[in-house]
Amino acid sequence: MKIYDLMSLEAKGYEERQVNVFYQNDAFKTRVIVLEAGGSIPACHMDTHVLFYVVHGTVKISCNGEKTMLEENQVFITEPATLSMESASGARLMGIQIKA
Repeated sequence: MKIYDLMSLEAKGYEERQVNVFYQNDAFKTRVIVLEAGGSIPACHMDTHVLFYVVHGTVKISCNGEKTMLEENQVFITEPATLSMESASGARLMGIQIKA
């Protein structure tokens, strides 16, 4: 058993996102995502189901062009889609890619 503190995990920006993976197996990959104030992640197509949990802050997510705001303690779940996100004030999330 392993417990992770999502607020204390070190995280890099989008360009170095591979180092943010803190758990991975054959079924899913879990990472911490940190967006600085004014930060964003460009649109990318995800071939898997994805779950984002907002640990701190607020995030605007675009899913196949449809936009919504996520706040602390909210979870966003989607089937494979084209996703992007941005945060005006900064945010910390947990992202899970769920393999089929």
